[in-house]
Amino acid sequence: MEITPEVSTLSVLLIGFVLGLQHAIEADHLAAVSTIVSEKKSLLTASLVGGLWGVGHTISLFAVGVLVIFLKLQISESAEAKLEALVGGMLILLGVNALRKLFSAKKLHIHIHEHGSREHIHVHEHESESVETSHHRFSPRSIAIGMVHGLAGSAALMLLIVPTISSPAIAMLYILIFGLGSIGGMMVMSFLIGVPVRFTARRFEFINRGVRLAAGVFSLSLGALIIYDKLLIS
Repeated sequence: MEITPEVSTLSVLLIGFVLGLQHAIEADHLAAVSTIVSEKKSLLTASLVGGLWGVGHTISLFAVGVLVIFLKLQISESAEAKLEALVGGMLILLGVNALRKLFSAKKLHIHIHEHGSREHIHVHEHESESVETSHHRFSPRSIAIGMVHGLAGSAALMLLIVPTISSPAIAMLYILIFGLGSIGGMMVMSFLIGVPVRFTARRFEFINRGVRLAAGVFSLSLGALIIYDKLLIS
């Protein structure tokens, strides 16, 4: 089979899509998204969280890609370490916020009802505003988290490939294809993370809270490890 420029270009774009899928399942990405998905009780909403993360991630990659391709920008190791430390700080905040919501997820309400001459006191537990109800809400937080991830970490490895592509148009298309791969990969992973949350939300409250606890602790611990690795021992 003759290797034509068209076949070569298609191969490069296919590799970009596959790398995007793989990029979505890295630990820091899953840690960040899991803290949000663990609050959702709808699988559709969970998938949308992952998709929005991918959109934010692609926006950052595309913006940095323009600078790399047209202005020959190079990301220094020092700058990359600081950006990754920023991701670590964000993971800590997400973990702390997830744990805060977990331990303040229930509000106790006391209602007094009168039936004729008798008063009855009813005690109810209601979920606070921190826990998602049945409706779906747009979450710009997911886009912002994706944008931060797009500026740091192994995304820089993707930009090492971009300068080797001779055509700027193909290079930009490569970034978009990579982004589509990361969007698709994260939507699938968010769906899978959301499955145990969805099916334990009502019937198995103890397991549900355990899943949410694990997500918060995972994000908090990984964030602290990243900061230690990038700022304290590098």
